Amino acid sequence: MSDAIKVGFVPLASAARGILVVFCDEALKVGPATAKALGDAGELVKRAAAAGSFKGKSGAALDILAPEGLKAERLIVIGTGKAGGLKGNDFLKFGGLAASKLKPGSAAMTILAELPDGAVNTEQALAIASGLRLRAYKFDRYKTKKKEGEEGALRADVSLAVGDVAAAKKAFASAGAVVDGVIIARDLVNEPPNVLFPEEFARRAGQLRKLGVRIEVLDVKAMQKLGMGALLGVGQGSARPSRTVIMRWDGGKKGDAPVAFVGKGVCFDTGGISIKPAGSMEDMKGDMGGAACVVGLMHALAARKARVNVVGAIGLVENMPDGNAQRPGDIVTSMSGQTIEIINTDAEGRLVLADVLWYVAKKTKPKFMVDLATLTGAIVVALGTEHAGMFSNNDELAERLLAAGIESGEKVWRLPLGPEYDKLIDSQFADMKNTGGRHGGSITAAQFLQRFVDGTPWAHLDIAGTAMGAPKTDINQSWGSGYGVRLLDRLVADHYERK
Repeated sequence: MSDAIKVGFVPLASAARGILVVFCDEALKVGPATAKALGDAGELVKRAAAAGSFKGKSGAALDILAPEGLKAERLIVIGTGKAGGLKGNDFLKFGGLAASKLKPGSAAMTILAELPDGAVNTEQALAIASGLRLRAYKFDRYKTKKKEGEEGALRADVSLAVGDVAAAKKAFASAGAVVDGVIIARDLVNEPPNVLFPEEFARRAGQLRKLGVRIEVLDVKAMQKLGMGALLGVGQGSARPSRTVIMRWDGGKKGDAPVAFVGKGVCFDTGGISIKPAGSMEDMKGDMGGAACVVGLMHALAARKARVNVVGAIGLVENMPDGNAQRPGDIVTSMSGQTIEIINTDAEGRLVLADVLWYVAKKTKPKFMVDLATLTGAIVVALGTEHAGMFSNNDELAERLLAAGIESGEKVWRLPLGPEYDKLIDSQFADMKNTGGRHGGSITAAQFLQRFVDGTPWAHLDIAGTAMGAPKTDINQSWGSGYGVRLLDRLVADHYERK
């Protein structure tokens, strides 16, 4: 995997190379090692801060070129705000802010990971390192010409000066694996649909075999034998055959029930016969953001050798409107045996998930299942792009996801489920219909999915607002965000790994 930034850990007393990054609070106070490294340049910082109205607020930065008295070519001072007011995700953002100061080409940077009261702890140092790599990510592999200022790829060598080098190096092997997983998910979401179609997506998921993940790919014939009529109905109008990929990481005790993650993988969604408007249809290459997250998560867990048994399952289809495409009014039979009346062929993701959820519940009998899907526009109307919508039949799982969202910064917000909403998807011709209309659209989609979990503890994450096209942040400048990898890795690490 190519990476724009190489991060290494060095002692706090190490000599600075290239760009020097330091931290200060709202009183412009720095730590002892930082004060020593700055020497007489400490006065320069105060003068520059006064001239530039820099007051050390959290996330503010002061950039001094060719600082007098320092060998560094640039001095960047990052504000941390009030002493004692920092949270874990602040350090992730600080790393992203430092990366934003790098320009295309080769560069060296030294970051003194020290607050006024001393060196940051190992977890905080890892967050800075992760933020650096996440912010530096860029998807431009198909560009043959660069605009002015974009010449050359970013290749930065960053030395992160910390209090405990050995601990940071040891812990970054795991933290780096999670960042790699996010990058994999971003790459998958950003790829064009003529490159990333179901068979190619399955091939890329198969690369996880190198990490010891067991991979099973179900082709159309295998899915027909299993009775996966809901998923196959979505893909029957495409020239590209559908696939389901089952990934297994056996890091826990033999015989322990796995935890399971299921992803919607609609590699391109035209809406089918219920075709979408042309405007912004190109964004539907990202309708596989849930599947991308599951592949990235499986990479993260396997690469850091998570001590838990995990199943990752993704249903991969294209929803196209040719003469063989399913029609509104069709009735399909799912793997569960339940029948579904197709009201709108653009409500296709839930059909894909229905069969994959049933397969995972019945074949692997997991402790719980979490599915991720860019499922409804209604969730964007409800929550915007700051939270993913969460629906669950299990309060304990829901609370753990809420906590993991706060800790990781990939936030979720719980919305209701209830039998009253089931009435909206009852069908007079089949067991159910695939859409309940405009009112409560995200809720009725979740109610539909709940019919296919067979009582397994389950949570559904509607990531339509967070997986693609969300506003750029301190740690993501990409169209595809890789949302969900860090959230679910945190869930597993906090609650389900053998300690």
